[in-house]
Amino acid sequence: MQEKKEFGKTKDGRTACLYTIGNSKGMKLAVTDYGASLVSLIVPDSEKNPVDVVLGYDNVGGYEAGEASFGATIGRNANRIGGASFEINGIHYTLVKNENGNNLHSGIDYYNKRMWQVEKEEKNSITFLLHSPDKDQGYPGSLDMRVTYELTEDNTVRIKYHAVPDKDTIINMTNHSYFNLDGHRSGDVLNHQIMIDADYFTKTDEESIPTGEIADVSGTPMDFRTPKTIGTGINADYEAIRLGHGYDHNWVLKNNGKFAKAAEATGDVSGIVMEVWTDMPGMQVYTGNFLDQEQGKGGAVYTKRSAICFETQYFPDSIHHENFAGPICRADGSYQTVTEYRFRS
Repeated sequence: MQEKKEFGKTKDGRTACLYTIGNSKGMKLAVTDYGASLVSLIVPDSEKNPVDVVLGYDNVGGYEAGEASFGATIGRNANRIGGASFEINGIHYTLVKNENGNNLHSGIDYYNKRMWQVEKEEKNSITFLLHSPDKDQGYPGSLDMRVTYELTEDNTVRIKYHAVPDKDTIINMTNHSYFNLDGHRSGDVLNHQIMIDADYFTKTDEESIPTGEIADVSGTPMDFRTPKTIGTGINADYEAIRLGHGYDHNWVLKNNGKFAKAAEATGDVSGIVMEVWTDMPGMQVYTGNFLDQEQGKGGAVYTKRSAICFETQYFPDSIHHENFAGPICRADGSYQTVTEYRFRS
């Protein structure tokens, strides 16, 4: 099943649309061509009641004005690049400094603030296309970025990314959905239980730029190898927690570049369980530490720690660290990655 309806107009008068895909199990996924953003995700809870598990806005105006990146497709490079500059093949490239002299989510001309073209609609999937020219956001090389959202009959949301650049460039895409498995308007997620399949995380400085050190999670609030509630260590007197104002860190996944389960989260009220699967080496887990009375869909007001993000990625600032998996996609090479959110209750 797929439905299409108008989602409002942008400031410059363009009409955005909302596309809804459903399956026979009661799940529904809604995405908009503005930012290729995930707007809502209806999942049956343990009593088969429908629960919208992602934060969002009622119309395109919210996404145009909002700064929290709800449901956003982030690119050309997700997360941070220290000093807002880098070199490839001896050529220096300068990016926009939009966070403490660094570059966050590729600057201010965000992919998620653009209108994407709908390239293909099928019964259970939709593919968005964005042309990114040479020097777009400061990055070398032109490419056509494709993002496909698919909803399967076994309650899996599959997000696929694909691009072929014509110059060596950085590509590091992610989805920035904020999940609350008890419902998007149900308050904080501190009693959600999560598991992260990682022995290490990347330490950062005070500006959230990695130092290059890979830190062991053992004996720290960063250890989620055994499931525990988010709130257990979120206010701990631990350097990484203090710097992130809670959890806002990149975990080093144990998948060795293969598609594997990286994390699991469980809603304490709904009983909804979400597994995160990816082939990327890292995952940023962010607990909405800076949400502040954000006006959301259906009259909801989103406050601090009312959701959690699982952003699969290359490590932040990996272009500057030889010990990090590299984010460079070579000319005419293929950037291709998949992330899945698998649900059960």
